[in-house]
Amino acid sequence: MKSDPILTPKAVSVRTPATVLLETIGPEEAGQRLDNYLLRWAKGVPKSHVFRIIRSGEVRVNKKRAEPTTRLVEGDVVRLPPVRIAEPAQMAAVNTAQTKSRAKTYSDKMPILFEDDALLIVDKPSGLAVHGGSGIALGVIETLRITRPELKFLELVHRLDRDTSGVLLLAKKRSALVELHRQIREGQTDKRYYLLAHGEISQGNSVMQLKFPLHKYLLANGERRVRVDPDGLPSHTALRVSKSFQRERVAITLAEAQLKTGRTHQIRVHLQKLGHSILGDDKYGFEDQDKLIKSKRLYLHAHLAGFTHPRTGEKMRIESPLPFEFEAMMKAFDQPEKTTKEKSPTEDATKK
Repeated sequence: MKSDPILTPKAVSVRTPATVLLETIGPEEAGQRLDNYLLRWAKGVPKSHVFRIIRSGEVRVNKKRAEPTTRLVEGDVVRLPPVRIAEPAQMAAVNTAQTKSRAKTYSDKMPILFEDDALLIVDKPSGLAVHGGSGIALGVIETLRITRPELKFLELVHRLDRDTSGVLLLAKKRSALVELHRQIREGQTDKRYYLLAHGEISQGNSVMQLKFPLHKYLLANGERRVRVDPDGLPSHTALRVSKSFQRERVAITLAEAQLKTGRTHQIRVHLQKLGHSILGDDKYGFEDQDKLIKSKRLYLHAHLAGFTHPRTGEKMRIESPLPFEFEAMMKAFDQPEKTTKEKSPTEDATKK
């Protein structure tokens, strides 16, 4: 079930640094491009203006002109000119007591699965966006920045769709963020999801290798969608069926999906192409069937994340239990008619 969004207020506040600022780059800012550093500092300022003040020489690094692509090094001194910064509504909303109260409520529903000085890993509930956006002031990242003000640096390592629940990684150090992004790019992470799909997926004991190329596009209203397209980007999901459930003439299937690539809406569109859309999927699903079985949410849950700890080198395996909505839906059906020996997608992931 979707949580009610916080609508962004229309009021916009403005702040103007009165004098030139000289900021010394610390270890957490090191490695960033100058333009990205400025976009974080001057939130709400158009990119075009940020590039203009760099090219005009108003921004300097170690008293010298710099390019937008200049990589900052620890100890660099950056000259920041006075800039009128219009704070977005979602930033202004952070200052309200109501928003702080809502952030506390969201935080209480988001258990911490792991935390140390480099990482914060939470169990994101379905219905909560990972970050604020159109019409939504509070997502996971805004919530944690409000409820954990002592964290000077906090960034999302990856994303989950708003209606997907489960393991979500955040970095508390820039060095950890950079290293985890490298692992993701080089395919060194393991991300697995549980899902409930419409119908009985016949698979046997093998792992299904779904390799449908995907193409992103926009609807007339600007909403993002993805479809299978021969000219799309390569994508790969390993799918392993666990159990099928039957109730009268209606069947559902519990399966585990392992991401081999990380395209937008990848698992959802691959299951749609297979003819077995995920329960509760309002973009790629079966609306009539969802109403029939009373789907309460998108039944997609990121249950496992495997990676190498960016600081210690330890092999990490973070897991989230199956949500109660999954258990309730399966109990609403009869006992499983068909059960296959449970097996991880990785065991046969290389088989064609």
